[in-house]
Amino acid sequence: ALLYVGGTTDESAMDATAKDTLAYLRDTAGLRGEDDVLEIGCGVGRVGKMLSPLVHRWTGCDCSGQMLGHARERLAAYDNVRLIEISGHDLEPIPDASMDVVYSTVVFMHLDEWDRYNYVREAFRVLRPGGRFWCDNVNILTDPGWEFFETHRKLFAPHLRPTHIAKCSTPQELEAYLTRAGFQNVQTG
Repeated sequence: ALLYVGGTTDESAMDATAKDTLAYLRDTAGLRGEDDVLEIGCGVGRVGKMLSPLVHRWTGCDCSGQMLGHARERLAAYDNVRLIEISGHDLEPIPDASMDVVYSTVVFMHLDEWDRYNYVREAFRVLRPGGRFWCDNVNILTDPGWEFFETHRKLFAPHLRPTHIAKCSTPQELEAYLTRAGFQNVQTG
């Protein structure tokens, strides 16, 4: 599971990437000790392991019960962790206005555009007034993003493309999802 999620079985390498994500969350969404935080697509709890000790409650959602099983083992030491299996299209089990921060990292690249938008709408629904949302994806408008796009385009013939192949987006696409879902003070980069 670690290899599938992070490309390595080295726990220290996984922790290093989680610390990078944590730094982005601190710089953009801000994190407070009293925050209830939700991760969409938590996988094995890579980020949750670093984040849960810093917040009131960390909730990890994933559509894979197997990934949640690994996350449960990895995060067993933390009493403020909750793991919830979701459909892969919405956050149905999460009550309205129950979170302060919702984030998703290295997930949107695996979703179709409609599902990206639906998760943004769902994030808006579950956030309390003044709540913050953060997500990332490969930006096709950058040189590294274009290289990523070209590599994947050339890797598979159209009839051999796997359904889970990573897909880029643009800041404008994500900004449209966020503003149409009702978010204000949207920043993209």
